[in-house]
Amino acid sequence: MATLAPSSSSPIFSGPSSKLSQPSILSSSRLSLSSLSQLSPLSSSLSISASFSAYPARSRRLFASSFPVKASAAEKKKVLIVNTNSGGHAVIGFYFAKELLGSGHEVSILTVGEESSDKMKKPPFSRFSEIVGAGGKTVWGNPAEVGKLVEGETFDVVLDNNGKDLDTVRFVTLIPVARQYLTFKHHGKAFLVVNLQCGQLPVVDWAKSAGVKQFLFISSAGIYKPTDEPPHVEGDVVKADAGHVGVEKYIAEIFSSWAIFRPQYMIGSGNNKDCEEWFFDRIVRKRPVPIPGSGMQLTNIAHVRDLSSILTLAVENPEAASGNIFNCVSDRAVTLDGMAKLCAQAAGLPVEIIHYDPKAVGIDAKKAFPFRNMHFYAEPRAAKDILGWQGTTNLPEDLKERFDEYVKIGRDKKPMQFEIDDKILESLKVPVAA
Repeated sequence: MATLAPSSSSPIFSGPSSKLSQPSILSSSRLSLSSLSQLSPLSSSLSISASFSAYPARSRRLFASSFPVKASAAEKKKVLIVNTNSGGHAVIGFYFAKELLGSGHEVSILTVGEESSDKMKKPPFSRFSEIVGAGGKTVWGNPAEVGKLVEGETFDVVLDNNGKDLDTVRFVTLIPVARQYLTFKHHGKAFLVVNLQCGQLPVVDWAKSAGVKQFLFISSAGIYKPTDEPPHVEGDVVKADAGHVGVEKYIAEIFSSWAIFRPQYMIGSGNNKDCEEWFFDRIVRKRPVPIPGSGMQLTNIAHVRDLSSILTLAVENPEAASGNIFNCVSDRAVTLDGMAKLCAQAAGLPVEIIHYDPKAVGIDAKKAFPFRNMHFYAEPRAAKDILGWQGTTNLPEDLKERFDEYVKIGRDKKPMQFEIDDKILESLKVPVAA
């Protein structure tokens, strides 16, 4: 059963600047779910009129130059954050909640799963008392039952930081039928809408039925197709079969005020997915750091506080943010070798970098290394141009803070095995200190 904690009473490479062109908002008829709020809990039918449209086409150079928007929290918002319980994105909801509360907004954070689970004993979940202490509310459960979990509450804004595909965000089940009974037509075929019950609507459909004014979605920069012309900018081609892409399209179809956010790699206190820790683990143990390829591949690593600041600007400037996609990334790239060197610098220790060819060694680079073995970096052009955002990520300084915490929690002394590393180093005949 969900538990709702009451709110506390107490209150290096930078790309060129770009002037981009404002995307057209999706202008098409859309699946109407506004009548959902009228359904009784026992209702099992819905009359839907619908037509489908393609996702709005966007060019690589997307936004026209516009005046910087200054965030103002004059209008306090009630915000619901639906937060994943695993992976690198989990920390986003934690930082976003704290920043919103610090700006005077009301925040509830719904985390997938059970509060008593082992996952909740680890950061960032183990630090959710900081959210409650700042006046926020926490609740755990199944996002498909969000209506029940937050029953009696109303929200101006919902951020979905959990949905990875359409099955997790919408409930409409379509079954081809021959007769016109509880159906709608699409491309000449009739479809039956079944099992649509209030209180059983996943996040996107529930938010629409509940009259939420603004819907925000955490997608991923990983959906961009590889390009010969990096960096990735908003409007670049994405992988049509990626789960996040389907969710992005669906949100754009049913909400009038929406925004999409595509993060890449993140660092920050409370992150439960290794990034900088992978390098620290080897550096403090005086082990070589095996990096696939030349080590000159470019990537992007941002502090999570920069992601939360973009999201907060979108909440406080909904008209400017509406209908836009934002890369939530740092405004500088870093090479893979550069990341290893910066981590060593933060630790005050030397580093030995070893390069290898994954195919020649016979290992899967995805399992051996935390980043993609290719140029993979995006730029935050839309956030700068539309929201007037300025990044604060400073890897040399941020990594020092991260290393201090790494030592504080005792990870530098924790026994570890490096089986994949050992296989790589053995194939290259590189000795490893005992």
